[in-house]
Amino acid sequence: MIEAPDITALILAGGRGTRMGGVDKGLQTFNGVPLALHTLKRLQLGGAAARIVINANRNLAAYEAFGVPVWPDGMADYAGPLAGFLTGLQRCTTQFLLTVPCDTPLLPLDLGSRLGQALESHQADIAMASAPEIDKDGQVRIRTQPVFCLLRASLLESLKKFTEEGGRKIDNWTALHRTVIVPFDQPGDDARAFCNANSLADLRQLEGSGS
Repeated sequence: MIEAPDITALILAGGRGTRMGGVDKGLQTFNGVPLALHTLKRLQLGGAAARIVINANRNLAAYEAFGVPVWPDGMADYAGPLAGFLTGLQRCTTQFLLTVPCDTPLLPLDLGSRLGQALESHQADIAMASAPEIDKDGQVRIRTQPVFCLLRASLLESLKKFTEEGGRKIDNWTALHRTVIVPFDQPGDDARAFCNANSLADLRQLEGSGS
């Protein structure tokens, strides 16, 4: 059974924030509190991991003020979420790494436990969340959430090789391994749990959706 002491949780806050005009996304406020701090508190409340760290590449002192370690990317030039994955796998000392983005302040409290149960029961290498989403035609579809993953730490060499060869897309790398998709569409699941704030307008809209 995969339990919290087996997991390091990594909050991904290392991007450029391009769609937010270049601001540091994790430090933008949601209901008066920085997004990354919301994420940290949700992970703490859910008891998902023995250790929580933040992957950030600027404003390091601001992130360190949240009271957890901050790990910058080892790769240069803001190489995307996989650079954060790689940093986490290189530095975590647990058997598993849980990755979450910094811009989903309503993430499920039971994220780690449900991903862990699925990974174990399917004897998978990666468990990836999925959730309902309304598409452009107004239809509800289940969409994978590639930055919400539970990874075996033993995947480090695979990811290192993939990135060294220029790979940057999460889906292309996870497709190389046994991956189980875990739907968060059960009764009681918050439909907004995986709503992310890619722009300041998204952030304000999410704030207005209720708590």
